[in-house]
Amino acid sequence: MIIDGKEIRRVKVEELKQKLKSTERKLGLAVVQVGNEEASNVYIRQKEKLALSLGYEFVHKNFSEDISERVLIGELQKLNENDQIDGIIVQMPLPKHLDANIIQNTILPSKDVDGLTYVNAGKLIQNVEGLVPCTPKGILDLLEEEQIELEGTNVVVIGRSILVGKPMANLLVNKNATVMLCHSKTKNLKEITKCADIIIVAVGKKHFLTEEMVKENAVVIDVGMNRDHGKLYGDADFENLKDKCSYITPVPGGVGPMTVYELMNNVHLAYTLRKK
Repeated sequence: MIIDGKEIRRVKVEELKQKLKSTERKLGLAVVQVGNEEASNVYIRQKEKLALSLGYEFVHKNFSEDISERVLIGELQKLNENDQIDGIIVQMPLPKHLDANIIQNTILPSKDVDGLTYVNAGKLIQNVEGLVPCTPKGILDLLEEEQIELEGTNVVVIGRSILVGKPMANLLVNKNATVMLCHSKTKNLKEITKCADIIIVAVGKKHFLTEEMVKENAVVIDVGMNRDHGKLYGDADFENLKDKCSYITPVPGGVGPMTVYELMNNVHLAYTLRKK
């Protein structure tokens, strides 16, 4: 079965709209961008479109590439202090002269809707309610919507980024899955993936996960977005895997649509948690 991320997102957005009816004011999302990279512009436009459709206030702060770290931190502090802003994200990547860790952790954890501050990362490990990175949360929602069993299931996550791999592994452990987190230094990867009930692949390499790496009726979640001659490909060899898997996500149309939704849901969650 091909998991339709667009349809699941549609349902989830409608559920979020119902939740938003009980908020006391319009929610606010601020996106901070340094530079003018076209890929970032595309992602920001997607966020803006969904935010406005939900009735959010959308603030886009775009600074030149030569902005100093001190000035950027000051701008983030202003957003921290603005009670009408519920969520703040810094669009990555940043220019090399800016320390991404310092910038990211300038954001108040209660407004960190990317879930990347040390505080929110710690809450995830401790299984305490907080703001979780959007792509892993989207994957979890896809699995749960399709009623794919997680408890006691063998899951292999390929890729250990702080955006996807590491938080994904923690989310799954919190759901009582048995998780193997693999990466570029992992030995005998094929033997490991052949034993997996669920494989989540996020390495950024076209068709990295091949048919011989996957057992019959496994679930494959493909996080990859690789452009080749103007076409988008995933990290999994979809055409050769789709008949072998019990469930698989396509690229595009699988995980991608969920990520922006989860950001908007995190804005509402941030608002809710701050009111407690």
